[in-house]
Amino acid sequence: MKVAVLGDGGWGTALALTLARNGHAPCVWGPSADYLAEIRATRLNRKFLAGVALPEGIGWTADPDEALAGAEAVAMVVPSKYVRATVARFAGAYLAAGSLPVVSATKGFDESTRERMTEILSELWEVRNPAALSGPSLAPETARGVPTAVTIACADGAVARRFQELFSGDAFRVYTSDDVKGVELGGALKNVIALAAGVCDGLGFGHNAKAALITRGLAEMTRLGAALGAHPQTFYGLSGVGDLMVTCMSPQSRNRTVGERLGRGETLAQILAGMEQVAEGVCTCGPALALARAAGVAAPVMEQVDAILHRGKKPAAAVLELMRRDPRAERE
Repeated sequence: MKVAVLGDGGWGTALALTLARNGHAPCVWGPSADYLAEIRATRLNRKFLAGVALPEGIGWTADPDEALAGAEAVAMVVPSKYVRATVARFAGAYLAAGSLPVVSATKGFDESTRERMTEILSELWEVRNPAALSGPSLAPETARGVPTAVTIACADGAVARRFQELFSGDAFRVYTSDDVKGVELGGALKNVIALAAGVCDGLGFGHNAKAALITRGLAEMTRLGAALGAHPQTFYGLSGVGDLMVTCMSPQSRNRTVGERLGRGETLAQILAGMEQVAEGVCTCGPALALARAAGVAAPVMEQVDAILHRGKKPAAAVLELMRRDPRAERE
């Protein structure tokens, strides 16, 4: 099956490799024709997935019409801040292709509207039942064929199973869910907590502090998710605690790494200036905190991450403020 993979970053490339291993024909779209020509010539994505050889069976194009021509499904994998523009750019080609099933593998919110990615797909492409893919899935490991498990959620069980069949293979196990909101919220919110976990590392804290931060971060994610209509149990699955664990602990995690550098005293501007890839938590924190405030949900970890990112608060002062919060029962 030809699958259009929109996004030539590390995660999009890893998913294209997964599809190719399963015998499908992915066609990856990216915005730069010159860079895609380099990938075709070298069979390497040096910017976003260095060191991983790419097979001939993966196509590469900067043309929306070519990407969707003959496709039977679409995977949206561009960073969240580019999703709205990309979806708008593809609208004509997508509608002409005839209502293809779509799965979003992007983890974040639209910064201006606070919408989840599937909401943008429904709005601009009129997709009735878009799916969402999320879970503990570092792109370099997935690309190398390291065993990985994720969840694909869709309100239409048949669409979820279709994508499950497409992506499932010997090294990529897919579970299904009907909780699209929960799966997307887990994938987005964990990046904010991962920034905080990185701050713990940068400040030189030990395992006690990081374990407490991850645990209380999960409680925060679950509270907010439930208030927004997600199933609380989803946050204890692959797209919740699973993704949270790997993003908070792995040295390969961009969000954890950004947090670590903040903890060591670098400014956000200094960090971002030298990054080729996107740390989604930086863009996600503002919308996530706004959603929490609108829902009347306490989000102390997100508040402190936002203060460090956008208001120049010192990481050590943020930690002290969290530790000095009024005593309360754990389940509150």
